[in-house]
Amino acid sequence: MTRDSSASSLIVGGAASSPRAPLPTLPPLALYIHIPWCVRKCPYCDFNSHTASPVLPEQEYVDALLADLDQDLHAVYGREISSIFFGGGTPSLFSAEALGRLLAGVEQRIPFADDIEITLEANPGTFEQEKFVAYRKLGINRLSIGIQSFQQEKLKALGRIHNGDEAVRAAGMARQAGFDNFNLDLMHGLPDQSLDDALSDLRQAIALNPTHISWYQLTLEPNTVFWNQPPVLPEDDTLWDIQEAGQALLAEHGYAQYEVSAYAQTGRPARHNLNYWSFGDFIGIGAGAHGKLSHPDGRIVRTWKTRLPKDYLNPAKSFQAGEKALTNDEMPFEFLMNALRLTAGVESRLYPGRTGLSLESLAEGRAAAEQSGLLQVEPSRLAATERGQLFLNDLLQQFLT
Repeated sequence: MTRDSSASSLIVGGAASSPRAPLPTLPPLALYIHIPWCVRKCPYCDFNSHTASPVLPEQEYVDALLADLDQDLHAVYGREISSIFFGGGTPSLFSAEALGRLLAGVEQRIPFADDIEITLEANPGTFEQEKFVAYRKLGINRLSIGIQSFQQEKLKALGRIHNGDEAVRAAGMARQAGFDNFNLDLMHGLPDQSLDDALSDLRQAIALNPTHISWYQLTLEPNTVFWNQPPVLPEDDTLWDIQEAGQALLAEHGYAQYEVSAYAQTGRPARHNLNYWSFGDFIGIGAGAHGKLSHPDGRIVRTWKTRLPKDYLNPAKSFQAGEKALTNDEMPFEFLMNALRLTAGVESRLYPGRTGLSLESLAEGRAAAEQSGLLQVEPSRLAATERGQLFLNDLLQQFLT
């Protein structure tokens, strides 16, 4: 573990900055809760998920989550939570009773904002109308439903356990249960997918009238079945056609792109994810969860928790696997790799407000990125150009020391 001194200096493109200043105000605080079990591990998935046993250790895991949170409370005293996100894995495998006990325990420890957004990830194969009505009564007010495709052959190729009809019914069941705010997760660039296939999936998703659509390209990640046994994916020209036509279709139906793969109806972006992308703070609890917390003295610390569920549930092992205080020379990349995913970027003043470093410390990297056509020439904003969004890694390289 390392802790950077708040008096360290930053060099970007050869220009030294002033020491990191204490933050004038702390950013919004969110809570991420990881539930690591799935009915079956998908071949493309690189998340920390594990095949569930017939009986989940709900009671033990909720107890561990609250004990984990207790160990982080000293760092967030006096703050309130603006959003909660249950991710996984498949959090909807847990009963409403277990999630209710967990939410009650969290609220006893940290105050909730009056307009808190609470999101639960769910898969169509785990849907039960009665369960979702109960979730809504707990105060969970947003769902993120993992559809991926409505076409049976594509779902089979992805190893999904639901079928297209179940995917369609899932949205209706969510709405009937009282959820007026929900996201559909959809992939493109699937094995042997044509342009017509991809647009058919999008049209079906749009017809279900979700408030938000996460539409992203399948990528082959290390440590997955697909990485070791890669399927045949569409050629680059087809992928480009899918991207262009899909974005136009979403815009035509009122889904504005506000992040690389996120599209929302007016006023319905995911607040929890916006907090990530604007370098807000978040506590991470659960097996393998990550967190990021700012401190009034200027320190910004990333944490990560024990990854394997059996170790996380072992009283002899620590919940926290590690932590790292961000150094000043890491800060530009850490901030910008999130902020520049937003299509509109962020106001320039957010950088000193969230990092304690001056805007001048970005000057040389910023000038190079603007000259290369990757960053917009806009003093009041930090925002990628259209080309910069396509080549985000190249853009971020401008801000590495």
